[in-house]
Amino acid sequence: MDFIKHQLDGYGMSEQTVFYLSNIIMVVLIAVVCILATIITKKIVLRMIIHLVQNNKYTWDNIIVEKKLFHKLSHLVPAIIIYYSAYVFPSVRGLIEKAALTYMIVVMISALNALLNAMEAIYRTFEVSKIRPIKGYIQVAKIALYIIGGIVVISNLIGQNPLIILSGLGALSAVLMLVFKDSILGLVAGVQLSSNDMVRVGDWIEMPKYNADGNVIDITLNTVKVMNFDKTITMIPSYALISDSFKNWRGMQASGGRRIKRSVYIDTSSISFCTEDMIAAFEKIHYLTDYMTTKVDEINEYNMERHIDTDSKVNGRQLTNIGVFRIYILQYLRNHPKIHKDMTLIVRQLASGDNGLPLEIYAFSNDTDWEAYEAIQADIFDHIFAVASTFGLRVFQNPTGHDIARLKDSTDYVRQY
Repeated sequence: MDFIKHQLDGYGMSEQTVFYLSNIIMVVLIAVVCILATIITKKIVLRMIIHLVQNNKYTWDNIIVEKKLFHKLSHLVPAIIIYYSAYVFPSVRGLIEKAALTYMIVVMISALNALLNAMEAIYRTFEVSKIRPIKGYIQVAKIALYIIGGIVVISNLIGQNPLIILSGLGALSAVLMLVFKDSILGLVAGVQLSSNDMVRVGDWIEMPKYNADGNVIDITLNTVKVMNFDKTITMIPSYALISDSFKNWRGMQASGGRRIKRSVYIDTSSISFCTEDMIAAFEKIHYLTDYMTTKVDEINEYNMERHIDTDSKVNGRQLTNIGVFRIYILQYLRNHPKIHKDMTLIVRQLASGDNGLPLEIYAFSNDTDWEAYEAIQADIFDHIFAVASTFGLRVFQNPTGHDIARLKDSTDYVRQY
């Protein structure tokens, strides 16, 4: 600055003109130096760093570059130059230093925020991230970063120690607790969800209270985002997963089997003992040949040993069409390529009621995909409904108007007077 003033004095300018002109020239020089330093930093230094990052064997440093951590740090260069050039302007030195320091603090907060984003992205590249997500903790760290950064900026501007401002926050603790209530509850819930492995990104959860039935796509500090199967998105408060009940279908997906639990209702009036013709017909059915041969021999031996008169079907042991039908369904499912053979497989009768006799199929498909599961289930019951008449059975159905019209038109229908 003195050199510039000395040179300007040689031109015979007034002292006031020399003062203003020298300050303007100095500002321009500092600005030029800042621009040159910024260009060198961004065009040379940053490119060298990016080149080194892209040409090594590590992948985590690529994520740091993608989050623009080094780009944000490059903004410190002109601020540092301005900060150390403030002594040139003694009258406003304090103001310039505060402004430059405030800008550097803001840049550092932005850079640390980018670093936290990079840490989260790097962590998500590991499989453990699906079991132990850290997004909630990252958000807590960001809140703490912004609070501390704001306190440091304010203390720098007013020229006070940050500890003095922090001590004053004690009086605002009640207000802070109210403002950050959801965040505090979310943090506690996040710790419990993570430590107990209650829910992960990608899990299918069902929570009727919030009309949520779909896959978890994001877990944050305050909310769990669920994409329902109708492609709507439901936001569930994180702490609601702790305080309320929900169903997680992860166990089903991990087991490799999905339960089929559905009943066929049989008209009880169609249930009867098997005749000789029926037994002969059943023996020709592939899944029943061995069973019928063994069972018929067993029943005949039992009745002969006890000298039972089999002319009446009531006496002794007899085969029924519903019993043979139940065994057929069981054998059919055991030989079905889409039924899980290592899981429970039962065909059972439930208590009869107004809708007939329920014959329940309890099995597991070996494909947990929803579309495939529904196709497997439909295929099984298509077959069951189609073969029921082969066993002399009728599937129960309440009469419709069409049934009544057919009855009226039937030749068997006779009006009695």
